Amino acid sequence: MTTASPAGYPATDRSTPTRSKERAAYDRATVHAILDQGYVCHLGFVRDGAPVVLPTLYARSGEVLYVHGSTGSRPLRGAADGGLAVCLTVTHLDGLVLAKSAFHHSINYRSVVVHGTAYQVVDPDERAAALDAIVDQAVPGRSADARRPNAKELAQTAVIRLDLHEVSAKLRSGGPNEEPEDLALPHWSGVVPVITSYGSPEPAEIPGQDVPLPDYLPPLPR
Repeated sequence: MTTASPAGYPATDRSTPTRSKERAAYDRATVHAILDQGYVCHLGFVRDGAPVVLPTLYARSGEVLYVHGSTGSRPLRGAADGGLAVCLTVTHLDGLVLAKSAFHHSINYRSVVVHGTAYQVVDPDERAAALDAIVDQAVPGRSADARRPNAKELAQTAVIRLDLHEVSAKLRSGGPNEEPEDLALPHWSGVVPVITSYGSPEPAEIPGQDVPLPDYLPPLPR
């Protein structure tokens, strides 16, 4: 069953959470913001009858996700052979939620789950644009400030494409949910924020290198 969502992606049986449905979101602005803030996704698929989940780099371009991989990897070969059924996830941890009871401990988070069929990108121009997007997903502007891949490197690199259609976001924020009878207990409760930060860039130890720090590096906002 598919339920139309007027502001974004359709809510399907697979994209509708079974618990805490009120935390789900299907609007494109929310989904895109979560995807655009990350670098690493987890790509799930079935191999030889067993589930496999791999961490890898990705980038969003409009309503498409591009996922980086090796031409020798099993999922990339499967995506080249008629497509590969996958489930892709991206998660950001924003806080540790400590309640007065162990049961109500939780986390604050933002996540996206994408279901669909992934296909290997074979068009040279699309693949080049996808690889640039994956580099720029991590550091915007970096693809224009690096050597282009040569033929040998391109032969070792594959990209799969996953269209954003069956997509949902799920978010939690705020403090702990306490039982009324627990409020007087002598235990601290609250939220420990989790914040991603960036250190100062450290140049590679290359003899004779005298290249100034590029303008796009400090800072790296996320």
